[in-house]
Amino acid sequence: MGAMNPIDAMQAFVRVTELASFTRAADSLGLPKASVSIAVRQLENQLGTQLLHRTTRRVRPTHDGQTFYARCKELLGDLDELQSMFQQDRQSLRGRLRVDMPISIANRTVIPVLPDFLREHPQLEIELSSTDRKVDLIAEGFDCVLRIGTLDDSSLVARTLGSMRIVNCVSPSYLRRHGEPRTLDDLSRHLLVHYASTLGSRPLGFEYRDGATYRHATLRGVITVNNTEAYQAACLAGLGIIQAPEAGMRPLLESGALVEIMTGYRAEAMPMSLLYARRHNLPRRTQVFMAWLSALLAPSLDGYEG
Repeated sequence: MGAMNPIDAMQAFVRVTELASFTRAADSLGLPKASVSIAVRQLENQLGTQLLHRTTRRVRPTHDGQTFYARCKELLGDLDELQSMFQQDRQSLRGRLRVDMPISIANRTVIPVLPDFLREHPQLEIELSSTDRKVDLIAEGFDCVLRIGTLDDSSLVARTLGSMRIVNCVSPSYLRRHGEPRTLDDLSRHLLVHYASTLGSRPLGFEYRDGATYRHATLRGVITVNNTEAYQAACLAGLGIIQAPEAGMRPLLESGALVEIMTGYRAEAMPMSLLYARRHNLPRRTQVFMAWLSALLAPSLDGYEG
């Protein structure tokens, strides 16, 4: 069996790393498993280092493997850009795009209209990660990441889109049982769904603007959750008030599943940013997707920068 050319070998290594399996990588590439295994072994021999930890259960990259994976993604992205740099029609976008965004935005704002985007770019494949943790954009091979809140990734390019308005929501069933709070004094008789990224830590309470600063009112609560899906589910079940980004809430508010309350007492808006690696030539598929995502989210943002 002849040696695989270096570009194909790197592609094979990238796929094995992403799928954590030689078998699945080989299937996705339409190659025999032995070819993929030999290609990775040849890369390791050429580089003089072990790239992958192999066990019977799964395959994962070594420290050197993570570094090599990030460089491979960049090089393969550059090669893909070279091959398509003179094809400016919309149908020419091809390849895989790996993105990460908050769960609620993915499920309620992006995924419902993603078919429209993919109809315009039928040769594009999207790998969409949605978690409530901060992924490592470089090590995990993401092309771009959508983040809400303050940023601390100095090695990445951050494109601020604007600030996300926060709304106070309850379910109709909650209103029937507890009535609607209209003032801060009313809140003492109401329940808050508490959110804590680490259970056991002290939730902050109901946030509101008081002059030039923001304060927190301590409210009773019967449930504390640690992810946004459970946060919304608890509100839908009538367990209390939540304060959440409008983009994720809008479909639920429009359908009547949730009701906005206390409009004069909103929490501080949260900045929304797109992050991507500091590269000299960002792949066009990444540029096009980020532009589409920015336009999709624009109605929910204050100070939108486009």
